[in-house]
Amino acid sequence: MQHNKALLTALAGMASLATAMGIGRFVFTPLLPSMMTGAGLTVSQAGWVASANFVGYLLGAILAAGGWAHGKERVIALSSLLASSLLAAAMGLGNDFLLFMLIRFVAGLASAFCLVFTTTLVFARLGQAGRMDLQATVFSGVGLGIALSSVLTGIVYVEEASWRSGWFASGALSLAGTLVVFLLLEPAAKGGSVAEREPPLPKSRPFWAMTLAYGIFGAGYVVTATFLIAIVRAGNGGALMEAGVWLVTGVTAFLSLHVWKIAAARVGVVGAYVAACLIESLGVLASVTIPGAVGPLIGGALLGSTFMVITAYGLAAGRISTPTAPRKALAVMTAAFGIGQVLAPIAAGYVAAWTGGFLVPSLGAAVLLLLSGAIAFWSGVKPAASPTRRGA
Repeated sequence: MQHNKALLTALAGMASLATAMGIGRFVFTPLLPSMMTGAGLTVSQAGWVASANFVGYLLGAILAAGGWAHGKERVIALSSLLASSLLAAAMGLGNDFLLFMLIRFVAGLASAFCLVFTTTLVFARLGQAGRMDLQATVFSGVGLGIALSSVLTGIVYVEEASWRSGWFASGALSLAGTLVVFLLLEPAAKGGSVAEREPPLPKSRPFWAMTLAYGIFGAGYVVTATFLIAIVRAGNGGALMEAGVWLVTGVTAFLSLHVWKIAAARVGVVGAYVAACLIESLGVLASVTIPGAVGPLIGGALLGSTFMVITAYGLAAGRISTPTAPRKALAVMTAAFGIGQVLAPIAAGYVAAWTGGFLVPSLGAAVLLLLSGAIAFWSGVKPAASPTRRGA
């Protein structure tokens, strides 16, 4: 019975991240090219809309670091999921650049709340059940959501529907995901709580080094994660190729943590983080240097197979270095990540508009990924096995 409860809890976490992150955050990528055409967004404006979402994500992470939500994690997570669903649908109602920015800002706030409070609640319960091996299942939800959004947007394009229909469909799919989480994620026992109130973050050089590396990763990954389908569109890849590239990204992201467990068990979470940064940088370069559909396909596959690995193992390394305050560590690292991903799309949008393509922004992103890996390598975090084996 305890085994079944742990599995249902992990599936609830997976559905939550699929909804708020895989769809709520990342469906913007496959819908962006059509929005640029249909709503008249320029590439620099697209960068601002993407960054507005990331500003909300940053603010949400900062707010989540406080103790105000102690014992209310489930209510906040479910409310955030509902808000994310409604905001996705609301994107299809507007046609104004500033309105898009406002909606995506609030959606970013909701996605950060969902990530922090869902993972806090779910991982606490998995730890109590001795089933931290199910963490990979939870994080794979992001890839599942991306894969589902690629199928959804592919159907929209095949039916020659507008980008608005894509947002409406995304909202409906997100509502279904919210219902799944509501049914699977049980309330805490009466009088129970997730954990004792956490002490302040300790002074830890390894933690702050990993936080810096994680923030730089946020800037390095987001250029391709935001503009990959726009790169396909610029190469005249066609609607089906756009959906196909995003599907490859989602499927590889869904499988990535399960595959990387073998490597992480050998080299530890930091070693896996470093290797994944190197591989993702190669994918970023491939997306803009290899002509035709091959480059973006390789870029999507390497992005999908690494970005959730870097996310999960980066956060795991932070928790290893601050075992007494895991939720605060998660929130602070998420905030650092948010700063990186706020600045990068704006800069990339302007540079792409100035240079007439995404080559230069992608070169910069690849350098940032390599820098992130180098800082992590020298962070001083003690080696540890995969978080799915050691409960990190």
